[in-house]
Amino acid sequence: METLVGWHIEMEFREDGDRTRAAAMVRLGDGTEIRGHGNANRHRSDEPQLLVGEEIAGARAMMDLASQLLQKAHMEIDETAQRPSHALM
Repeated sequence: METLVGWHIEMEFREDGDRTRAAAMVRLGDGTEIRGHGNANRHRSDEPQLLVGEEIAGARAMMDLASQLLQKAHMEIDETAQRPSHALM
């Protein structure tokens, strides 16, 4: 099986006190760039664990990307078929 295209996701994190923010970007084969965002907040009584905040914020950013990719695919199906798609979101 031959790979036709590959996607690379870029992820950046910003720490601000007890808050971690993640920004993700994927560039699709058609040149479209989709950006997703996610946040994580540490309760002040919890011990600082930088990696955990990044994992949570990063996962939420990728979930945002996934949602946008599904919406884009459904719109393209609708445009091609000239009717609403019935695929599950």
